[in-house]
Amino acid sequence: MLKKEPPIRGIIKSLGLVFGDIGTSPIYTLTVVFLLLKPTESNIMGVLSLVFWTIIILVSIEYSWLAMSLGKRGEGGTIVLREIILPLLKSSRAASFIGILSFLGISLLIGDGVITPAISILSAVEGLTLVPGLEFLKTNALIAIASCIAIVLFAVQKHGTEKVATFFGPLMLMWFVCLSISGFVSLTDHPAVAFSVNPYYAVNFFRENGLTGFFILSEVILCATGGEALYADMGHLGRKPILRAWYFVSVALIINYLGQGSYLLSHPNTKNILFEMIMFQTPALYIPFLILSIAATVIASQAMISGIFSIVYQGIMTNIIPAFKVHYTSEELRSQIYIGTVNWFLLVAVLFIMIEFQRSSNLAAAYGLAVTGTMAITGIMITWIFYLMKNYLKTAIAAFVTLVDLAFLFSNTYKIPHGGYWSIVISMLPLCLIFLYTIGQRKLHQCTEPMERDEFLEKYNHSYNNKSKIKGTALFFTRYADRVNPYILQTMFVNEIIYEDNIIINVVVRVDPFGATGFFTAYLADGLSVFEIQLGYMEVVDVEEILRENSIDEKTIFYGIEDIITENPLWQIFSIIKKLSPRFVQFIKLPSHKLHGVVTRIEM
Repeated sequence: MLKKEPPIRGIIKSLGLVFGDIGTSPIYTLTVVFLLLKPTESNIMGVLSLVFWTIIILVSIEYSWLAMSLGKRGEGGTIVLREIILPLLKSSRAASFIGILSFLGISLLIGDGVITPAISILSAVEGLTLVPGLEFLKTNALIAIASCIAIVLFAVQKHGTEKVATFFGPLMLMWFVCLSISGFVSLTDHPAVAFSVNPYYAVNFFRENGLTGFFILSEVILCATGGEALYADMGHLGRKPILRAWYFVSVALIINYLGQGSYLLSHPNTKNILFEMIMFQTPALYIPFLILSIAATVIASQAMISGIFSIVYQGIMTNIIPAFKVHYTSEELRSQIYIGTVNWFLLVAVLFIMIEFQRSSNLAAAYGLAVTGTMAITGIMITWIFYLMKNYLKTAIAAFVTLVDLAFLFSNTYKIPHGGYWSIVISMLPLCLIFLYTIGQRKLHQCTEPMERDEFLEKYNHSYNNKSKIKGTALFFTRYADRVNPYILQTMFVNEIIYEDNIIINVVVRVDPFGATGFFTAYLADGLSVFEIQLGYMEVVDVEEILRENSIDEKTIFYGIEDIITENPLWQIFSIIKKLSPRFVQFIKLPSHKLHGVVTRIEM
C-alpha cells in the first residue's frame, strides 16, 4: 500500500508551485495605487477595503470555491472548462462561442506570462536602491540586473527544475512568514486599519473619488494576479493541498496589506511601501529580506513559465496549437516539460517589456488587462456550466462574480493608451496563431480526399492478393476513424508498397487529462487491422511501450506530409507553420530510423 503524503508536505509544495505570483504582489500593489492617489486616511482605508474584498471575491470565491469544484480527473484550467461545457451544449453556435472564449483565455494567459516575470523581478530589484551605498543606482543598472536574472532563469529551463523545485516551497513559506510578521508589527501602530475589511469603506471610496475611484480598480487588481493559478495548477498537486495552503496565504497577504496601510498612515511620503517598511522595522535584516524577495519573484516567474509550457502542451494535444518540439526534463514527473520555442519567445518578450517600461510602476500600466480578461472568461464559463447543470445557487453567485470581473476589466481599459496595448499585442500573437492553425487544419481537411473504408477495402484486397508483399509489419498513423488518409492510398496503390502485416494506428486524444491505452479495434482483412491509441490531452506517453505491450513489432512506420500549394498569403503562412512543426509521429518520439514520410500535394 502506498504511503499517503502528509498534508503539511502538500501545503509546502503548493506554496512553491502555485502561490508565487499572488504571493509577490505586496511588493508593488499599494505602491502603484498610491502613485495615483493621495495617501489620506480615507483613501488608505478605502483601498485596503477594496484589496480585501478583491482577494475574497476573485480568488477565494471565484477560484478556490467555484472553479475548483469543477474539474476532470482533478485537472483544472481553461481547456478543462471547455471540455466540461461542450458536451452540455446543444447549439453549434454556442459551441463555437465557447471555442473562441477558450482560445482567448489561453492567449491572455500567455500574455500575462510575459508581464509577470518582468514586473515581479524588476520590482524586487528596485529594492536595491534602499541599501546604503546603492541609493544612486540608475534605472539602466536596475534593468541590467533584472535582465541578467531573467536570462539565467530562462536559460536553465532546458535542464529542468526538478532538483531546485524542492527548495521553492520552504522559501515561499519563509516569504509568507516574513510578510505576516512585518505586517502584524506595523499593524500595531494603527490597529484601527483592520476595520477597513468593512465594505462601507470601499463604497465610501467610490463615493468620494467618483470615476477616478473606478479606474483605481485597474491597479487594485494587482493584488489578485496569480489567483487563476489555484485552478490552473490543480492537476499537479490536487485540490485539498492548494485550498489548505490558500487559507494560510490569504491571511498572510491580508495582514501584510493592512500593515502596509498602517505604515503609510505614519509615513505618507513613502515611495516603495513594503521595502521601506522593512527597512524602518529591521534595518539589519533588510538585505536578507531583499534576497528573499528576489528569490520569491524568481519562483513566481518559474511557476508562470511552467504553467505556460503546460498550456501549450494541452493545445498541441488537442490540435489547436502547432506541434512545437517538446523535451521531457524529468523521468518521474510527467508535468516537467520544456518547449524551447516558447521559452525563448517568452525571454525576448520579457526583456523587451523591461526595456520598454523601465520601472515596475510603469509596467503596472500594462499589467492587469490580460489577468482581468482571463478572470472574466473563467467567470462566464463557470456561470454557464452551473446553469446547464441546474445548480442555480452557484449560478447566481458565479454571475455576481462575473459582473465584478467585468467591472475590473472595464476599469483596465484606461490602461490601453498608457502601455496596456502591449498586453493586447502580446496576447494577439498566440491568438492569431491558434486561429490560423485551427482554421487552416479545417481547410486542409476539406481539401484532402480521404477514401471511404468500404471502397478502400475493395482496392486493398485486390492489391494484397495479387501483388508481392514485403515481409514484416508496417504502421500507418492517422487521426481518421472511418476513412482512409490519402497518403495510405498513395503508399499502397500508387507506390505499391504493401507489407505482410499492415496496421492502421488511429490516435485519439481524449477529453480526460491523463491516461494512455492501446487496443485493436478491428481486423478488416487479411494482413490489415486497426489499432487505437487513446491519450489524455496532458499525457506524456511512450507509444513504443504501448505497441510492445500489444505484441506489435513494426519494421516501418509511415506518416503523411502535406505539400500545400496555394496563392493565398494566409495559407502560405499556414504552410510554413506546417513545414516547421514536428510531425505527430516525431512529437510522440517514435524511432526516427523507422519513420518514412509520404508527401501528398494539396491545393488550398
